[in-house]
Amino acid sequence: MTLAVLAASCGKRENTSTHHNSLDSIAREYVRLGLSVGQYDGDFVDAYYGPDSLRPAKTDTSQFPKDAFLQKTAALKKVLAALASGTEQDTLTRRAAWLTAQLTAFERRIQQFSGTFVPFDTESKELFDAVAPVYDEQHFQDLITKLDRLLPGQGPIPERYQKLSNRFLIPREKIDTVFRVAIAEARRRTLAHYALPAGEDFKLEYVHDKPWSGYNWYKGNYKSLIQINVSQPIYIERAIDLACHEGYPGHHVYNALLEKNLYRDKGWTEISLYPLFSPQSLIAEGSANYGISMAFPGNEQREFCKNVLIPLAGLDTAMANVYFEALAVRSALNYARNEVARGLLDRGMSEQEGKRWLTDYCLLPEKGASDYLRFIRKYRSYVINYNYGQDIIRKYIEAQGGTTDAPDKRWKLFETLLSNENRAGDLLKK
Repeated sequence: MTLAVLAASCGKRENTSTHHNSLDSIAREYVRLGLSVGQYDGDFVDAYYGPDSLRPAKTDTSQFPKDAFLQKTAALKKVLAALASGTEQDTLTRRAAWLTAQLTAFERRIQQFSGTFVPFDTESKELFDAVAPVYDEQHFQDLITKLDRLLPGQGPIPERYQKLSNRFLIPREKIDTVFRVAIAEARRRTLAHYALPAGEDFKLEYVHDKPWSGYNWYKGNYKSLIQINVSQPIYIERAIDLACHEGYPGHHVYNALLEKNLYRDKGWTEISLYPLFSPQSLIAEGSANYGISMAFPGNEQREFCKNVLIPLAGLDTAMANVYFEALAVRSALNYARNEVARGLLDRGMSEQEGKRWLTDYCLLPEKGASDYLRFIRKYRSYVINYNYGQDIIRKYIEAQGGTTDAPDKRWKLFETLLSNENRAGDLLKK
């Protein structure tokens, strides 16, 4: 169905079945457009498991057709607006709004890929439907003062923190053993609450020289490839962090539930395409980070590390309690990463100053700071999805009554969130 025909049909109030058919046709055009852009921009499509019939034919990619892509995106948004105004059906309206937000992200990423940039907060709003709060340097200095009282020894805080954390650095020869135990435990805890699709599984790989510490490449049919970057130092808590974030109940579970509940059961073609730079990523990253505390609430991550993972890695459990208290403060310092990204991309911050913030406030070792600068240069405002995304998810779940005192309700709310098309704007309204 052409966009012109769709526009004509969407301009009238029609029965729900007709509107669903129109929206399904728009969804297919959305997927075709996303896959076409992805032929030029290698980072545009993070996953696709839909029909091969929607894949574009191979084409000459030497010239990026920016204007043609922007015109197609605008035309789809116009048709969606007409459809939304012509129906009172909540599911249709919500689905149209989600697709519209995704297409707004298409427009911004197409402009980015062509070398046209906007301020950091404008970029994050258009790409991820959210603007993260701004914190001045004093905010992080106050947190560092709090950390100063926790850390043993004297001298610069980053050095003292690094000395403490090095006690819990997983030896290279123990990484695979520790990770497999951590993932198995995260999966066990998730399956105690969720019935995942039959056949769901993942493959674990270790890679080198990446700007990220872990990555989930979702392959469809409820399968994932989880990659762990072993060029970066991996500390004991990261085994659980990455097991949950990339696996259970994080990215792997999120993608499997979307595929099962929306693509397979409802036939919503749009969900088979995961555009990395889109509102979907804030939900994906925020829920994956929040998933750590879902699977290991309260002090359970610390206790599992002390009782199982630290001995398994051949490390000493002495100072583990102090280390995890320091990690709690360090977690609040993560918003400094956003300020480094804002500074580098918007405000003329030098690489040297950015590295100072990353070492002094994020407490990253020199290589970690250098790798994160690479991450910022490549992924830009994507950085807000981890910390602000997690806070959005947490506040939403807790506002609905999903507190640690009501674990069954908390898991149910989280499952509903993972199983539906959501964006930050939806959650912030609650």
